[in-house]
Amino acid sequence: MGGAGMKERRGFEEVEHTADVALRVWGRDLAELFVHAASGLAWLLVDPRTVKPTVSFTLELEALDAEGLLVAWLGELLYLHEREGIVLVAFEMEEITPTHLRGTARGGPASDLRGHIKAVTFNEMAIRPTDRGLETMVVFDA
Repeated sequence: MGGAGMKERRGFEEVEHTADVALRVWGRDLAELFVHAASGLAWLLVDPRTVKPTVSFTLELEALDAEGLLVAWLGELLYLHEREGIVLVAFEMEEITPTHLRGTARGGPASDLRGHIKAVTFNEMAIRPTDRGLETMVVFDA
């Protein structure tokens, strides 16, 4: 899976979980946390280096809180993966608050999928401040 330096650069790491698939995700701020979570989702699906970002989607989402917004964001990326047959691998946050985001996701067709993710869950999700910014656990139903 790569050394500690690689984990720091990508902003997420897969963690052992009793069921399904889980990532610990961190970022300096909310925008970086959301980008790292989306990058982690892409990494679970495919080697992101094998995907050419040929399509782009602008997403605008609202939720009651930051955790709900993160679940909505990742859920939308999963929906686009299923509907369009693509993996989104590049992300940009244009505007983000704990209840609203507008961002862009780019991706393309992918062969050699690593696995299948059915849904994002609220299980164990709590965005909390740490010495490196914000951190949370994201559990996926696989």
